[in-house]
Amino acid sequence: MNKLKINLTINNQKVEKEIPANWRLVDLLRDGFGLTGCKEGCGVGECGACTVLLEGEAVTSCLIMAGQAQGKEVTTIDGITNGEKLHPLQKAFIEKGAVQCGYCIPGMILSSLALLRKNLEPTEEEIKIAISGNLCRCTGYKQIVDAIKLAAKRMKESE
Repeated sequence: MNKLKINLTINNQKVEKEIPANWRLVDLLRDGFGLTGCKEGCGVGECGACTVLLEGEAVTSCLIMAGQAQGKEVTTIDGITNGEKLHPLQKAFIEKGAVQCGYCIPGMILSSLALLRKNLEPTEEEIKIAISGNLCRCTGYKQIVDAIKLAAKRMKESE
């Protein structure tokens, strides 16, 4: 099997690893670095469970070959906390009851974070568009949208 040496930054840490050339980014994160907060759901980019930030943009890591991340910055759900302090999005998801089974939450939070880093005053429609690539079978989305609104408000107040 062909191997590939990859250098990138994951959650603010520079890393280097030799991996199978056919690995996707989700494989690198989960199998290469044990970052299991990144979930694989459908494997075809439809569910959003594997969403991470690549250079600050939300992407489905099951559709990105690991080699495409060469030299780039990747942020997973594991990298958004400040020590043991939860990110405002994580707190808001808990407070608003947006966490049910939890499988979609990393993707929802990272998709929301990509939006809020650009716009701390999103409309409900902008929020819905930002999370549209993430499927949730448990909450019906209302609690998720409410949590994102709450987090945006708090993040704006702390600026």
